[in-house]
Amino acid sequence: MNENNINWYPGHMARTKRELKENIKLIDCIYELVDARMPISSKIKNIDDLIKDKPHIIIMTKTDLCDMEVTKKWIRQYEEHGFVVVPMDLTNNKDYKKLIDITKKLMETLQEKRKGQGLKEKDIRVAVIGIPNVGKSTLINKLAGKKVAQVSNRPGVTKQINWLKTNCGLLLLDTPGILWPKIEDNEEALSLASTGSIKMDVLNITDIGGYLVSFLKNYYPEKLEERYNIEVDIDPLIVFERIAKKIGAYNNGEVDYENVSERVYHDLVSGKIKGVTFDQWKI
Repeated sequence: MNENNINWYPGHMARTKRELKENIKLIDCIYELVDARMPISSKIKNIDDLIKDKPHIIIMTKTDLCDMEVTKKWIRQYEEHGFVVVPMDLTNNKDYKKLIDITKKLMETLQEKRKGQGLKEKDIRVAVIGIPNVGKSTLINKLAGKKVAQVSNRPGVTKQINWLKTNCGLLLLDTPGILWPKIEDNEEALSLASTGSIKMDVLNITDIGGYLVSFLKNYYPEKLEERYNIEVDIDPLIVFERIAKKIGAYNNGEVDYENVSERVYHDLVSGKIKGVTFDQWKI
């Protein structure tokens, strides 16, 4: 993959940023969802320009899929910089209760101010933001107690912002996933692609596969060994060959690198390979 060549900024992303700026005065709190497998690569760049000084909770989603020991290092770094961080397994009801409790605690000053003015407590207006495919719709549907946002394991499903009512004292602003106009860091781009945050047609699948096999070989060789019943070699090409042999990925007697890449990619995105955290070179 050539340097500095990832440009992907659909119109609905630009519109989201514009509408967030227009509605920021209506918003009480920000939920920024960050994939726990990519604690830094999946954080929206220059988000402070959008959210100003609004109370801000970083929700680390998909903790059931990450290497929690590595992700905890990033959580500590965020907390040292003053962020409120809530790790979440989006399938665990207790994590949602914890998030609601933390949100209401963060909003106590606002509610007390209203009480002092003789006003009753208000629904807290929360903007839910994040990159594509980080779990926004799953979070919103759970908080709302019904399916109000479309869920898909692919980026770019939500196309417009909407206010959504919940039964837990929150009014949620659902937004499409936001990416920045140009992704200049190759490692970052490949991490985003490897977890389904960038559409498959933006990068070459063999670039993604080569990155994944090399990364897993270096940091999590046991994941490759367990999933494909192979012995991991220091040479990633040999690892490709061994996976190809196990899954029958050959084309005219040659290793079908595209087929192997797609298999490893889908195994990671679907959670068949889990316990993995990228961004380790940035810690």
